[in-house]
Amino acid sequence: MEMNQLTIHELQKKIREGETTSLEITEALFKRIEAVEGKVNSYITLTKESALKEAEIADKEIEKGNIGELTGIPIAIKDLMCTKGVRTTCGSRILETFIPPYDSTVVKKLRGDGAVFPGKTNMDEFAMGSSTETSYFGITRNPWDLERIPGGSSGGSAAAVAADECIASLGSDTGGSIRQPAALCGIVGMKPTYGRVSRFGLIAFASSLDQIGPFTKDVEDCAIMMNAISGYDPNDSTSVPAEVPDYREFLSRGIDGWTVGIPKEYFIEGIDPEVSAAVEGVIKEVEKLGGQCREISIPHTEYCVTVYYIIAPSEASSNLARYDGVRYGFRSGEGRDLLDMYKMSRSDGFGAEVKRRIMIGTYALSSGYYDAYYKKASQVRALMKGEFERAFEACDVILTPVTPTPAFKVGEKLDDPLQMYLSDIFTLSANLAGIPGISVPCGFTESGLPIGVQFLAGPFDEGKLLQIAYAYEKNSKIEKRRPVL
Repeated sequence: MEMNQLTIHELQKKIREGETTSLEITEALFKRIEAVEGKVNSYITLTKESALKEAEIADKEIEKGNIGELTGIPIAIKDLMCTKGVRTTCGSRILETFIPPYDSTVVKKLRGDGAVFPGKTNMDEFAMGSSTETSYFGITRNPWDLERIPGGSSGGSAAAVAADECIASLGSDTGGSIRQPAALCGIVGMKPTYGRVSRFGLIAFASSLDQIGPFTKDVEDCAIMMNAISGYDPNDSTSVPAEVPDYREFLSRGIDGWTVGIPKEYFIEGIDPEVSAAVEGVIKEVEKLGGQCREISIPHTEYCVTVYYIIAPSEASSNLARYDGVRYGFRSGEGRDLLDMYKMSRSDGFGAEVKRRIMIGTYALSSGYYDAYYKKASQVRALMKGEFERAFEACDVILTPVTPTPAFKVGEKLDDPLQMYLSDIFTLSANLAGIPGISVPCGFTESGLPIGVQFLAGPFDEGKLLQIAYAYEKNSKIEKRRPVL
């Protein structure tokens, strides 16, 4: 097996035992990137030269005995987290040449742990999408079937891990943008609790919903990544000063005696039969592991798509107002005066989906409509949060599908925004409630497309998610496959 195919913990073992070096791992990774990146398009910017230098520095630290869980490990970063001296585009023309003067907190943490950065991954423009088809830098394709989407908006981060073009990666999740592509690409993806991981240096889409989290090849690696990126940050006003446990400690615990909630609102008509069968198989496996599965109800689930597509575009309308072509980013040179320059820069700099959401959000926040839309949506959101709180009083975790279907074909839903929005129907509620969720592979369709299962837990109970996800991963009989590229 090639070095780039291994997990973080497998590579760390080899590094500690002197069987390989960070430089060898990084060189193997770029060899893989050169071989398959032209097919997948998972990266926007590659940083080979600096990555090889970082690997050499990591090897020197390892020789001194200074080695942590991520020392010398190549980790890709979604291209909306600021990286000092490396352009950060958000998948948009309007930030095509933007080079941040500082690192986001999560990048700084990973640098402190000795990680190596091979590049910045592709994404839906400003994280607005479920398929990574709206990027100004081209479509990312699913490594399992190049005619299909990898999910979104963090499709590049998911595809890079699935295609062994990085060992792990970071993405962001506003309405399912980590869990959905993780499921469609057959890897592990976690959205932490809102406030668990610093958002400082994350270019905002919807500030009350955005959260950074990891993509990994297995659950143990997810625990390692969560150890690295979690914690309070005074630079982020929404960061919560809650104690961070060692997430690896949860992996050795079972789930015997746990109550697992199965919300009836998530098992609806329209779910692909193969997805439904795979998730039913997870329920049976959880019961074999000692979990007691019981039906629960989260009544306001039916409103989550409506609520999300009022709140998220409203916050996007506010956040994206700063992109006017004046201080940084794309500027149209065709304007006759200042107002004309604003209009032309934003019209030419933003893609169709971003402009659609800005208009929806601006309308929802406008005078005379605020109470009817944004305020009402916020009230329903509060009701949903309360329903989850009551649900977690009765059960330890909740089990649901991640997506209603396997990965769909490129272009299939691009002209039908409503159908695209419904792709996130099972993931939106966790962002609205601020709770953590994890997607874990649970099987394949007959045609070989990955399927994922979602576990949800109460605020700051990421440990419980890792506990049940690891127990399921280790005991399930899911065939270990790799995409053929």
